[in-house]
Amino acid sequence: MDSLIGSTTPSHMGQKAAAADLIKDGSAETFVVDVMEASKTVPVIVDFWAPWCGPCKSLGPLLEKVVREARGAVRMVKINVDDNQVLAEQLRVQSVPTVYAFKDGRPFDAFAGALPETQIRSFIQRLTAGGDAPPSIADMVSLANQALTEGDAQAAADLFQQILEEEPDNSAALGGLIRTLVSVGQLDTAAEYLARIPETLTPNADIAAARTALDLAKSALAVGPLDDLKRKAADNPKDPQAQMDLALGLYAAGQVEEAIDTLLDLFLSHRAWNDNAAKTQLVHIFEALGHEHPLTLSGRRRLSSLMFS
Repeated sequence: MDSLIGSTTPSHMGQKAAAADLIKDGSAETFVVDVMEASKTVPVIVDFWAPWCGPCKSLGPLLEKVVREARGAVRMVKINVDDNQVLAEQLRVQSVPTVYAFKDGRPFDAFAGALPETQIRSFIQRLTAGGDAPPSIADMVSLANQALTEGDAQAAADLFQQILEEEPDNSAALGGLIRTLVSVGQLDTAAEYLARIPETLTPNADIAAARTALDLAKSALAVGPLDDLKRKAADNPKDPQAQMDLALGLYAAGQVEEAIDTLLDLFLSHRAWNDNAAKTQLVHIFEALGHEHPLTLSGRRRLSSLMFS
């Protein structure tokens, strides 16, 4: 499945996608063009801020984040009130931060003060409601994970790569793409991606899950042919190592549900064997699958039931 790699290779991971003028600094002189005229095509939010304003320093980055995730459905213009006092007075900006939303050339909505991210998203959603807004980055990550869960590795890889073209350091997409490569056996390529991830991202849960998936796949491949493992486990039903090897072999063959079943049976019969190895391996599989995978959800419930029975 070589097409999974596509045009996005590890060497591209440090490149930043070109900004499409989604966010710019504005002034009184450019306000008509950048805001009023532009809002006739796409909604524009205007962030009135000041260098000395503490809340502005937290609100500004959140606004920029949500605007970028909207991927062109809305734009943003930043106005320094110290440099544009007359404009601020004309729009009755009495405190900073103050945010105006313009649509169809006219003010549409506004708020003052620093809001949490959830309320900012609601503000943007009201502004773009009814428009042809493309999916946000968060939406694309969710769709990619769903495709991977459903076994459509190519669709998942395409979506993760699209995200990385816009946000090369998006940890959810990086981890997702690595897990996708692992799922189709491209372990060397997955390892290459993992090795090139910046150190600042390595503690991230998505990256940790990808590393676990790769380590688990390597361990599974080392146990040998599945038919031999099944025969050995059948001949030695009370041998915990034979059952553990069978579980890894099933996982390597893509029979993940059967692998989980085998490990749960092993946990039930040999809970403390090899320092709780069955439980540890189950946790690794759940992490590799992702927290929202149906097999993770059902497997965790069954494991919890056994632990407290």
